Amino acid sequence: MTDGETLREGVDYEHDLDADVLVIGGGPAGAWAALSARAAGARRVILVDKGYCGTSGATAPANTGAWYVEPAERQRAIDARYEKSGGLAQRDWMAAVLDETWRQIDELAAWGYPFPLGDDRQQYRANLRGPDYMSFLRQKLVKSRVQIKDHSPALELLVSGGAAAGALGYARQRREPYRVRAAAVVVASGGCAYLSRALGCNVNTGDGLLMAVEAGADLSGMEFSAQYGISPAYASVTKGLPYFWASLSKEDGQPLPSGDNRMLSVARALLEGPVFAVLDRAGPEVQRWLREGQPNCFLPHDRLGVDPFRERFPITLRCEGTVRGSGGIRLLDRSCATAVPGLFAAGDAASREAIVGASTGGGSPNAAWAISSGSWAGRSAAAFAAALGPGATARSLRAVAQLGVRPDEPAAAPLAPAELIALVQREVLPLDKNLFRTGPRLSASLTLLDSAWSEARARLGAQGPERIRAREAAALLATARWAYRSAARRTETRGLHRRLDAPWLDPALTHHLHVGGLDEPWVTPFSTERPAGAAA
Repeated sequence: MTDGETLREGVDYEHDLDADVLVIGGGPAGAWAALSARAAGARRVILVDKGYCGTSGATAPANTGAWYVEPAERQRAIDARYEKSGGLAQRDWMAAVLDETWRQIDELAAWGYPFPLGDDRQQYRANLRGPDYMSFLRQKLVKSRVQIKDHSPALELLVSGGAAAGALGYARQRREPYRVRAAAVVVASGGCAYLSRALGCNVNTGDGLLMAVEAGADLSGMEFSAQYGISPAYASVTKGLPYFWASLSKEDGQPLPSGDNRMLSVARALLEGPVFAVLDRAGPEVQRWLREGQPNCFLPHDRLGVDPFRERFPITLRCEGTVRGSGGIRLLDRSCATAVPGLFAAGDAASREAIVGASTGGGSPNAAWAISSGSWAGRSAAAFAAALGPGATARSLRAVAQLGVRPDEPAAAPLAPAELIALVQREVLPLDKNLFRTGPRLSASLTLLDSAWSEARARLGAQGPERIRAREAAALLATARWAYRSAARRTETRGLHRRLDAPWLDPALTHHLHVGGLDEPWVTPFSTERPAGAAA
C-alpha cells in the first residue's frame, strides 16, 4: 500500500508531520506522556489537543487531590482502596502507581511547581490546582521542545502492518486537515461524559476509545461508567466536596434521607421532583476554606446573587460517564501497551480498573493515574520508536476510521451529527436508564443504539471541520454501545454498576469484562487472576 492511499477522497494533507511519538490529548496524562517520551530519548514528540493544551479537559478547571502517600502509609491506602474496588483492583498496580506518582510529583516540585504551603510552612504536595497545574505543564512541554498542536483534534489512527503509525486530524484554526506519521502513538484523549455539560468535559467524547478499537484494541470495565456528579441546576460544576456540609431536601422542604451514598439519595429524589441543597453545616472557617480551595464551585452562585451557605438552591446530577468511572482501553501491562503494537494508552482513556476496580476513580486516584500511566506510556512509546529505527515514518500507512468519515452510501441523505448525539443522550443521560439499570431497559436502549449504528454506517459523514462533530457523534454512539453491552452482561450490582433486577453481589462474577468490536460488539469475561498484573 502506498502513502497516497491513506488520503481520504477530496482531502489534501498539506500539513504533513513526522514524529517519533505522537500523543493524542493535552490533559495531564498527555502532558506527562509527552514529557516522559522526551526524557526517554524521543527526539520528535508531537502532542495534538482538541482544545488548547493547558486549559481544556476535566482537570484544567478543577482543584484536585493526588494520591500522594508517604511510604509508611501506602499499605493502609492500598487496603482502603481495595475494599471499595469490588475485588477487581490489583494491589501491585496500586503500589506501582503510588511509587510512580510520588517520584513524579517530587520531580514536579523540583521543576518549580508552586505547591501550596501547609500550616507548618511545608509544601502540601497532595493537592493540584487545575489551572496552575496545567499551565505549568504546558510551559514545561514548551521548554522540553514538545511540538504542541492546539485546536487540532485527531480523527482517526493510521496503521502499518497492524501497528499504530500515526493519525489524521483537522487543525481548526488553520482550517486544514493534517497527517502525523509516527513510530508510536499514545492515546490520552480522556474518557466520555456524553456532552452532559459536566465542567471541562465537552472535549471528552470517547474519541480515543473509538480510534483505538478501530485499530484493533479492546476495552475493559465499560459497565462501570454510570457515574454522576452533583451540580447546581444552573451550573456545570460537579465538584462534590462542598456537599459534605449540605442539607438536602425536596421542593416542599422535606429532608432527604441520609445514607452512605449522597449521589444515589439525590438521584432517587430527582426521579420524583426537584431537589435542593444549602451548605448550612459549614461554619465560618470551613466557608473560608471552601471558597479559597474550590473557587469555581461558588462562581455560579455569586453571579446569581445566591448565598449557598444560607439559601437553598436547586441541584441536579450530570453524567460523568467514564471520566469518573473506571472503564477504558485495556492495557496489557504496566508498559501501558494496548493490543495494537505501537499503541499505548494513558489517563482516563485507559481502564483504571487496576487501581479502583468497580468504583469511581474520580479525584486523587485519577490524578495519580494520569501522572503514572502517562509517564509509563511515554517511556514505552519512546522505547518502541527507538526499536523501530529511523525508517519508521517511511512505512506504508492505512487509515482505519469506519464511521463518521464518509457514509457507505454517498447518495443517501446525510445523517446530522446533532441528531445522532441527541439519540445517544436520550439513552445514556436519564437516571432511570443508566444509573438505575435493568436488563429490559438495557436491551431496549441497545436495540435503539444498534439501529442508530447501522443508520450511521450508511449516512453519517462529513468533510472539512464538520468531520470533527461527525466523529464525536460516532464516538459517543460507540461508547454507549460498549458500556451497555458490558452492563447487560454483568447480572449483578457491583460498584458503579447497579442493576435493580439483580441487586446482589455475585462472587462468581468477580472478573473483568473485556469488550470490543464495531458492527457486532462482543463481551468476554476475563479473570483477575492473571499475569497481566505483574510488573512489566
